[in-house]
Amino acid sequence: MVQIAIIGSGPSGCYVADILAKKIPDSQIDLFDKLPTPFGLVRAGVAPDHLHTKNITRQFERLLSRENIRFVGNINLGTDLSYTELKQHYHIIVIASGAPLDNKLNIKGENLNGVYGAGEISRWYNGHPDSAHLNPHFSNAVAIIGNGNVALDIARILSKQHQQLINSDMHQQALAHLDSACIKDIYLIGRRSAADASFTSAELQELLSLPNIAAAIDSDQIPQLLPDHIEEGQRRNAEKNLALLRALNTSTQPSTKALIPTLVDGKTRLHFINCASAVSISGENNQATTLHLVKNHLEGATATPTDEYICVNVDTVISAIGFQSLSIPDIPFDSAKGIFLHQHGKIESGVYATGWCKRGSHGVIPANRVDAVNLAKTIIADWEHTVLPPHKTGFSGISTLLDNHNIKPVSYNDWLIIDQAEIKRATQSKPREKFTSATEMLALVNKS
Repeated sequence: MVQIAIIGSGPSGCYVADILAKKIPDSQIDLFDKLPTPFGLVRAGVAPDHLHTKNITRQFERLLSRENIRFVGNINLGTDLSYTELKQHYHIIVIASGAPLDNKLNIKGENLNGVYGAGEISRWYNGHPDSAHLNPHFSNAVAIIGNGNVALDIARILSKQHQQLINSDMHQQALAHLDSACIKDIYLIGRRSAADASFTSAELQELLSLPNIAAAIDSDQIPQLLPDHIEEGQRRNAEKNLALLRALNTSTQPSTKALIPTLVDGKTRLHFINCASAVSISGENNQATTLHLVKNHLEGATATPTDEYICVNVDTVISAIGFQSLSIPDIPFDSAKGIFLHQHGKIESGVYATGWCKRGSHGVIPANRVDAVNLAKTIIADWEHTVLPPHKTGFSGISTLLDNHNIKPVSYNDWLIIDQAEIKRATQSKPREKFTSATEMLALVNKS
């Protein structure tokens, strides 16, 4: 039997497991995760009001129910189990650990209170145990640096009112925290033009359609013609984005000229600022108060700082400029790019990478399936032309190691106990009320 270990039970890991289980029928596939819960970014990264996207877990539930698929939760590779130990017991290892670390702005003032990474904020309102304690500071004005879907997700969540989130799977503490916030202004900041924004027109349309949003962009920030450097596959989306933004200036929305907020009763003001980069954050009493921007000049896709500066008075700064993977001891890693070192997905003999930890933090969930399909072809080709060691113990050998360290993994049946408890304790029309503490989840499993 071919023993396969996959590190990470998010979309990338599940997609690879699904393909390999079909292509290598004489296999046992173990999906490891550091959390007691499966599904990775779908549970802890997809916005809580996008339940239609989270429905993909139904497909993954069927996968984890198969006889030759095993979920091994609450196991952190590099801490509870070493890479060397894993290699001793498995023929094939796939790293699908995602990209949980926020890229740094690398500017003065980044460590002030009120400055966060988008991943931190997303994990917080999604109830991830690593960020449930965050208690982010929200007051009058929030700046979000970045022009991707993650930035729009956060802007949308921060703009929504209680009744607009009550049907989501946001945990109650986060919901109450947002209820108490009085956010009046949100600034969305991109270093290049509106045409270069990487968010999808569907995400932009959803944000601008909120009845409690008053949005505007200065007309001189919207290109009249689509720049030549926009790639062919992105041009249609860019045209749609520009059309949506142009429509703002023909409506009765407030102007963002000179960054002077215009009062709009009962609405959150959304200001688009393009061709600008953050250079520093200043504050008082260790709390962020002002974001300093430099205006950029564009030559094609290249943004060059000018000598013109902008100051935006804010209470909170959120950087949504991408993510990096977390290195694992003894596995080759490119710290500059934040990904594992590989050649077409292959790290070394029998060891592979897929998803964001392989290619970087770009691409939505379906892109991870494409990546998984391509990697599976590589793995299968290697498997067909490699003489495997006659016997590897797989999880039975790992289980002995974990027992010796008094570490108890969480099984898929254990997860079902957690899952049903979350569903049962949900109130009103919420699909579930998440546990935000791993300790609480483990206590529930151990009691059952």
